[in-house]
Amino acid sequence: MIRFLAHWAVVAVALWLAAYLLPGVRVGSLEALAVGALVLGLVNAIVRPVLTWVTFPVTVLTLGLFLFVVNGLAFGLAAWITPGFAVTSLWQAILGAAIVSVVSWVADLGGRPRTRRRSKR
Repeated sequence: MIRFLAHWAVVAVALWLAAYLLPGVRVGSLEALAVGALVLGLVNAIVRPVLTWVTFPVTVLTLGLFLFVVNGLAFGLAAWITPGFAVTSLWQAILGAAIVSVVSWVADLGGRPRTRRRSKR
């Protein structure tokens, strides 16, 4: 449960950062930020895998670049569902999804315990 709450907080901070940096991403209140982070997590867990599977041929043809569009569509869907969270265009959604992904990835790297590699002698 603590891991879930920590990840949710990281996504909320990343969403706030995306809204701060991008003029086309708006979050109206702290409640909208909290709910938006939760909805974004649910959309990424449920809808995005289905979108990825359905668009697999296009993703292969574009050498994986279409995944940026899929992530942007998931980000836009989360904004559409959440009152107080808005995205003005697909490009802003793609950039917002990229910011949230990078911040989440960096936070995940910082949160992992470091393991020592054993030397083979």
